[in-house]
Amino acid sequence: MPAITADTLTLPRVVAAGPADTERPVRSITTGPRGYEGEGFPVVRAFAGVSTAALDPFVHMDQMGEVDYPPGEPRGTDWHPHRGFETVTYMIDGRFAHQDTHGGGGLITDGATQWMTAGSGIMHIETPPAELVESGGVFHGVQLWVNLPRKDKFASPRYQAIEGNDVTLLSSDDGGALIRIIAGDIDGHRGPGVTHTPITLAHTTIAPGARLNIPWNREFNALVYVLSGRGSVGPVAHPIHQGQLAVLGPGDRITVAAESSQDAHRPALEVLILGGRPIREPVFHYGPFVMNTKTEVIQALEDFSAGKFGSIPPNALMPHRARRSANSS
Repeated sequence: MPAITADTLTLPRVVAAGPADTERPVRSITTGPRGYEGEGFPVVRAFAGVSTAALDPFVHMDQMGEVDYPPGEPRGTDWHPHRGFETVTYMIDGRFAHQDTHGGGGLITDGATQWMTAGSGIMHIETPPAELVESGGVFHGVQLWVNLPRKDKFASPRYQAIEGNDVTLLSSDDGGALIRIIAGDIDGHRGPGVTHTPITLAHTTIAPGARLNIPWNREFNALVYVLSGRGSVGPVAHPIHQGQLAVLGPGDRITVAAESSQDAHRPALEVLILGGRPIREPVFHYGPFVMNTKTEVIQALEDFSAGKFGSIPPNALMPHRARRSANSS
């Protein structure tokens, strides 16, 4: 996984737990089913089977890949609309090109994040660049949907490009884990992502046999998703592995540990840790729209049909189709 790496011995270390700190217990562990998104790229539906209340303020998360595409096979999404929330695309490995109807866009690659506030309405596309479609290659990332409260659902669309080198890097107290803070705050260290809804999002790499214990905002919920590897989570070490999501209960700190032996092609436990302040408002989610009521979703559909989400620009980015050789059938 070529997301940003660093020598943990040279980084600031998370403060160890104090005697009054409490550990967040595990409330549930679920296994995400596999499916396909967009033009057919494979995903794990990380939040499937988890209640809206437990996820709040998050709505949806897919682990995209990991897949090693042969030439001509990389796929993404075509132009499509959103309203009422923020999309966060974190590329661990590979490249994704983005463009939207409010001028945002660029290449998301190894360790970079695109943070798009759909707000009042936007159209965008995320697709592998032409050269990757032609050559094939590894594709692995995460797309997360962060809900917006009613007061911000019609905020002006916004695009943030967070390069891999922009993330804040920390080490666990024993140096055995690397923490990449994309947004929010851990132990007084803040990531670069600017959010309407207060959240924390971090990607951690935990060496075999190592243990990560970090402070967590008591006002936030807490979710732990395993991108790859095997380990345990919580104060009584519930086993957890790739494709599983742990929902944690209240407390001051989160504990995740890596098994001492990992697969040869997966030398460490890779975990996404996320949480935020619950919005506690009604959620009506239909396709690419996340609103408070059915009436608002119907209005979003009508506004999209009326062209109010912007127009696809001239010479717009489009899904690339691989060239076929003269001998292909």
